[in-house]
Amino acid sequence: MRSGLFWTVLGGSMMLLGCSSSESANVQTREVQVAKPARVLRHVVLFKFKDDASSEQIQQVVDAFRALPSKIDFIQDFEWGTNVSPEPHSQGLTHAFLLTFKNEADRDAYLPHPAHQEFGRMLGPILDKVTVVDYWATE
Repeated sequence: MRSGLFWTVLGGSMMLLGCSSSESANVQTREVQVAKPARVLRHVVLFKFKDDASSEQIQQVVDAFRALPSKIDFIQDFEWGTNVSPEPHSQGLTHAFLLTFKNEADRDAYLPHPAHQEFGRMLGPILDKVTVVDYWATE
């Protein structure tokens, strides 16, 4: 049975059973929800670039980091941004990257991965400081 037809039949059946259409919609929503993992491993990477690093060099690093999820299957999710905090506590760190892994084994496989190692070699000449923090995120 086609998916749309299934939900139409299910919704009609719910109406016949005395359920309102909003209850029917709630049933549909519950049916398609996907369980989220109880916890995931977050890998936070913060960069401060050397003062003489050009904006083009920094953009190359950002682009290379953004490309890693397409090269390394262990990365479950990825996001990045630049520091916009009004607080004076950044210690010169300007770029933040957040990678998500299912578990420590995936993170541990990511670290020596050839694509990650190549990225590190490209980054090295313009990097002044890096901070890395890993933590288990739980709801």
